[in-house]
Amino acid sequence: MFRGFYTVGSGMIAQQRRTEMLANNMANANTPGYKAEQSTIRAFPEMFMSRLDAARVPTEKGLSFKGLNPVGGLSTGVYMHETLPLFAQGQLRETELKTDVALIDGPMDVNEETGVASTVFFTLEGENGDQYYTRNGNFTVNAEGYLTNPSGLYVLDATGNRIELPNDDIRISEEGFIFTGDTQATTLGIAYAAEPDTLSKRDNGLFTTADGQPLPMGGTYSIQQGFIEGSNVDAGRTMTDMLTAYRAFEANQKILQAYDRSMEKAVNEVGRVN
Repeated sequence: MFRGFYTVGSGMIAQQRRTEMLANNMANANTPGYKAEQSTIRAFPEMFMSRLDAARVPTEKGLSFKGLNPVGGLSTGVYMHETLPLFAQGQLRETELKTDVALIDGPMDVNEETGVASTVFFTLEGENGDQYYTRNGNFTVNAEGYLTNPSGLYVLDATGNRIELPNDDIRISEEGFIFTGDTQATTLGIAYAAEPDTLSKRDNGLFTTADGQPLPMGGTYSIQQGFIEGSNVDAGRTMTDMLTAYRAFEANQKILQAYDRSMEKAVNEVGRVN
């Protein structure tokens, strides 16, 4: 009886966390460069039971001992194993601002085992010198003359240096060359991630490498000035998934209430002596 409580309880927790993830996706449906999160839900290891008077209990599927009478398997519930960003290209939105740029993916290699395609990012530098990666090209020139993102992180060029400009009257080619007038000032630093699913997600649409080592420059891409890449959240699909998660949570809740009523009857009625 109590195992049932644990099973439905784990199901409710998993669906609650999935709903929170989907709600976060919906809240960022209009955030530039945001990558929607996906969840993976897995089952806890299954338990295998035998008769109570058996000498030993098998713990792995297919394992048997002489003299045992297996009863069967018992599910122990589910849990949300992890969340992974979806790195699909978002739709471009025109802003007509010269410091706004959007990355457009070219032909990318696909990992045969995971099915995840490689991708490219803008390269940023934090206050402590760490490198961050983003698809949000909503940049501006700060008071010191450096190209920065909305959080104040410095945009880096192809050599890993901060981009310093005299003003925001610039021209950016499809290859990422930055021109001030007729003079090429520098080149945007575009990082290539062969396995983007191994990156760690941070706040404000930022990513970092798991080992802290910088990503190599390169990849196939083109750059569109005066545009930013929008979120790749599918609002309609997200709403449908939220309703599905809510219904699953509700179903587990009703089962939990049924268990509770059964326990109440066992305590108050079955044990009563007339």
